[in-house]
Amino acid sequence: MKRTMIIAALLLAALTARAQKIETYPVPRGIYYAQHNDDYTVRVRVPGGEWQDLYEYKVLVDMDRVSEASMVQFDCEGRIEVAVRKNNGTFREVAVRPLSLGIRPRTEGDMVFFTIDGPCKASVEFDGDRRHNLHLFANALQSDIPDRTAEGVMWFDEGIHEPEGGAKDGEWLIPSNTTVYLAPGAVLKGKISCRNVENVRITGRGFVFQPQRGIEIAYSKNVTVDGLTFVNPTHYTVFGGQSKGIVVRNIKSFSCRGWSDGIDMMCCSDVLVEDVFMRNSDDCVAIYGHRWDYYGDVRNVEVRNSTLWADIAHPTNIGIHGYTKEGDEGGNILENITFRNIDILEHDEDDLDYQGCMAICAGDCNLIRNVLYEDIRIERIEEGQLFHFEVVYNDKYNTAPGRGIENVTLRNITASAQGIRRPTIRGYDQQRRVRGIRFENVRVNGRRMRSLKDLGAAVGDHAEDITVK
Repeated sequence: MKRTMIIAALLLAALTARAQKIETYPVPRGIYYAQHNDDYTVRVRVPGGEWQDLYEYKVLVDMDRVSEASMVQFDCEGRIEVAVRKNNGTFREVAVRPLSLGIRPRTEGDMVFFTIDGPCKASVEFDGDRRHNLHLFANALQSDIPDRTAEGVMWFDEGIHEPEGGAKDGEWLIPSNTTVYLAPGAVLKGKISCRNVENVRITGRGFVFQPQRGIEIAYSKNVTVDGLTFVNPTHYTVFGGQSKGIVVRNIKSFSCRGWSDGIDMMCCSDVLVEDVFMRNSDDCVAIYGHRWDYYGDVRNVEVRNSTLWADIAHPTNIGIHGYTKEGDEGGNILENITFRNIDILEHDEDDLDYQGCMAICAGDCNLIRNVLYEDIRIERIEEGQLFHFEVVYNDKYNTAPGRGIENVTLRNITASAQGIRRPTIRGYDQQRRVRGIRFENVRVNGRRMRSLKDLGAAVGDHAEDITVK
């Protein structure tokens, strides 16, 4: 019996050791010194193993006060120990967010230690400093690396790559039936463009570095973006226009300029966004109808299991842009849109017309219906609203008001935030109404909201069928 127990213990130890693994990435020589931030020294290891140093990248955040934050990343499997030393100044306390990760760091002198139970995306913040924090991205081990010699594979090795015409004006044009792989340590400067193509996969552990746009998907179908990191694009990180079958998975994004949205989808359907970390100085995820040369309705969009950090504007935004003809005809339908299991780390917007962690602003004859927000955790609102649902005519963006907002559910919403303004529910006129808004288990600062009065919502005219459970 005793021998059997010893053998079982040895087998368990062997299996545990096999399940714990770390893979770090090379850093291209051309950015090694230029992009390093020495605010922190970061090491990782499997429990009881040798510590491995990580390269601490400099990333720029927050357009209001552009600041140099830090970022590290690696691949891992199983439980991993992390050690962080703050190199500049002392500190009193440290937090690891999202709080839903349940990570409790411990401090020993100038060192902070904590353990992660596998892949995760986290912000390490000393004394509440969110502008010079450390972003830690632990990716899953890669399991689907393509054969670099296979037909239809576009492979980028470690190093810096620029398209013809240079990074400012050039772009990488991706043909149909192509897998684009950015190996660890690969850095692409310039936009990646998918236009009028199908069956494209863009993946790897490389960087897209300071492009005009990160990835543009237009008039295309079946395009997947997986695993990349985007550092300070001028405008969008991933932009979709009049496309179908888009998957955006496990991307990490930083931006600090005006109009530097994260993921914007215009006239796109059958879209899945999952396991992303977006820190942007404009909307993190925006879903629109018509704009520019893109036409068509929007259906079946899901954003899930992700972390959104809007230094400026909205974590989520639906509906301001659409199609009008002769001022009051046309319009798009935007329907079947879901945000599920989302951590919102920040919402900061001082313009009352543009607030809301969960924002639906129906303009340009848009009809927006069947929207679900479920399991949303809001940790901080510097200035803004919990939600804003309104049929609008915004003369900056619209040529007509929207047609309406119908059937919106907020379920299992928690907000632990102090800078919350009164949320808004408002229609436009008798024909352009907001109807069918359901609140189920909404808690603000630990208090369950049992009525519209508890919510403190400013319910305007032409809004009906609003219930709180």
